[in-house]
Amino acid sequence: MPEPDWQKSSFSAANNECVEVRAVNGLVELRESDEGDIIVRTTPIKFATFLQGAKAREFDHLTANA
Repeated sequence: MPEPDWQKSSFSAANNECVEVRAVNGLVELRESDEGDIIVRTTPIKFATFLQGAKAREFDHLTANA
């Protein structure tokens, strides 16, 4: 069975410099599109908690120079 396709944000630029995500075997995987060999895996609950924090702008200080 083939692995699911990686998904990126619609806010990502057309070039391949973005974070991608997919669900595999009950886990959520994240990677940078230009560093595809490095994959971070977490549970859906932990990923949802992270997204909740991101939506609440808890990590905005990390993108101050972006």
